[in-house]
Amino acid sequence: MENTNFRKRYFFFDIDGTLAVGNPGRYIPKSAKDAIEKLESQGHFCAIATGRSQAMAFDYCQEIGFKNMVSDGGNGITIDNKLIKIDPLERESVVKLLEECDEKGFAWAISYDNSKVRYTKSSKFVENTKDTYMKTIVDENLDLDKIDIIYKAYIACTVENEGQIENLQNVPFARYQDAYVFVEPDDKSVGIKSILDYYHAPYEDAVVFGDNKNDLKMFRDEWTSIAMGNAIDELKERATFVTKDAVDDGIAYACKHFNWI
Repeated sequence: MENTNFRKRYFFFDIDGTLAVGNPGRYIPKSAKDAIEKLESQGHFCAIATGRSQAMAFDYCQEIGFKNMVSDGGNGITIDNKLIKIDPLERESVVKLLEECDEKGFAWAISYDNSKVRYTKSSKFVENTKDTYMKTIVDENLDLDKIDIIYKAYIACTVENEGQIENLQNVPFARYQDAYVFVEPDDKSVGIKSILDYYHAPYEDAVVFGDNKNDLKMFRDEWTSIAMGNAIDELKERATFVTKDAVDDGIAYACKHFNWI
């Protein structure tokens, strides 16, 4: 007999520091895997919520058993392993930024397709970043006028000199390493709402788990927001509930606390 009291929830998990622990040697605690399996077996929806591009995150999602994902910092959604959409960055602001970088001698690269490569018109970007995060193709004929869609941009600048680039203030950006910044969408709540809209589900049925600065915008009053014990203080202040550290079975602890499993 169908459980008429069942309330389907939509769970969204950040990856590093929330779902996955250990650096190096990243892994997902068994308790977290078991909790997610139980959630799904009961009919709940589970998804990854990441700032990474869909192409960069898809294989990892497959590896850890997720079919659903908010990617591209909220601008991309994948459901049942099918890419539904990726919205690009606002082109005009990014082009202005890149033109300023050209004027001031800052090398840059862009992602204009959903792939594991980025493109630059100068080998200077490769030399300055020495980055192995993703493959960089040097195309001296790269012409912004012929590129309508930009998903991400990468600016080779240090913390000390990023202040020289005025148009950085007009785009969402983050720094993960010393040599360059990522210009990328930074509001995962946009993708979460897109998935809830896709299923015609009320926003209050969402549950988000996070730990770091890039999770701040997805901690919203409309739904349940759970901060890991290892989360930054600013996120804990916004949280509905603060669970244990990720490495100390924090996901399972929260799910049991709310009687979801």
